Amino acid sequence: MGTPVKPSRRQLFGYAGAAAAGAAVTGAATVALDKQPPPASRLISPYGDRQPGVAASSPRHGELVAFNLKPGTDKAALGRLMRLWSANVVALGNGQPAPGDTAPELATANTALTTTVGFGARVFELAGNKPAAPDDLPVMRHDRLQDEWSGGDLLILVGADDELSVVHAVRRFVADAKPFAVPAWRQTGFWNSTGPDGKPVTGRNLFGQVDGTGNPAVGTPEFDATVWAADGSTTLVVRRIKLNLDTWDERTRSEQERAIGRKLSTGAPLTGTAEHDELDLEARDAEGRPVIAANAHARLSHHSENDGRRIFRKGLNYVHDSGTTRESGLIFLSYQADIAGQFLPLLARLDAADALNEWTTTIGSAVFAIPPGFQPGGWLGQKVLG
Repeated sequence: MGTPVKPSRRQLFGYAGAAAAGAAVTGAATVALDKQPPPASRLISPYGDRQPGVAASSPRHGELVAFNLKPGTDKAALGRLMRLWSANVVALGNGQPAPGDTAPELATANTALTTTVGFGARVFELAGNKPAAPDDLPVMRHDRLQDEWSGGDLLILVGADDELSVVHAVRRFVADAKPFAVPAWRQTGFWNSTGPDGKPVTGRNLFGQVDGTGNPAVGTPEFDATVWAADGSTTLVVRRIKLNLDTWDERTRSEQERAIGRKLSTGAPLTGTAEHDELDLEARDAEGRPVIAANAHARLSHHSENDGRRIFRKGLNYVHDSGTTRESGLIFLSYQADIAGQFLPLLARLDAADALNEWTTTIGSAVFAIPPGFQPGGWLGQKVLG
């Protein structure tokens, strides 16, 4: 090794001056930061008469796990599991380690973490079928359902801003369920509900489509009538929809927009200029054709074409890699007070004529009752299993 080169006196003074200048800038920045308002809390209270994850925005990261109950798991055992899970919901939702957490450092606050718990038909059988469980959906003509994405006795849906928080939370729920139930399927996905300016936006699926524009606004009477039963429960339909992006990309932009009935750029209807403009289903083009085609998704799913029926739809985009092959799609989540009265007629109408059927295939389907929320001292499913 050569002899180390010592800095000259001039260099030393230069370094010192730069350090002092840096310290001055840092100090000024610190003072400026001290004057800023504290960041808004991203904590969503786990308590409430209704499970809070239902009305929350689609999470940036989400995971769904369906479970099948083990033989011998009875009503009392299931009640014990719900007490364990309820404790996890509270602790993890508050950014604290779950009881018995083996990795407590992974519990992080202010990630907007929510956990939604659902019951399949088996739970209601164990509870004496009171109240009644929602029925499974009939298989649609375009469905190609796979067992690995369908059914289930229990569901947890964990969402958060931070993927690590989701993975950690799911790990805790699965561990606590081990004596009572085993995972039947797991699905992970992502969504972006924030625009470049930091303000909430509707979000887009992998077709590039603004997805969920027609939803009733959270907190309105219309939302409450669409989603909630009188006791604070609701129902959830989970549909795993594979998207054929290769053939979709072969179509022109105008063909894609005609299939949807909305502009890809803004989500506005083809008869409007802004996302939330009302659809003009009577408008005709110069050749006399409906501007929003008879088989356009926006027309067929619109409440005015479905005797006023509405759902509250959310989604998570997904990609599933197998070697060099990638499957892309949408985990479609539909909340409604009554599956048979609201969702099924809409599903049948879309299955029969939706233009998007050319590029979409449903490969997974499951239905769950979402029990009411709980208050301190209570637990999830207490009205069903207590």
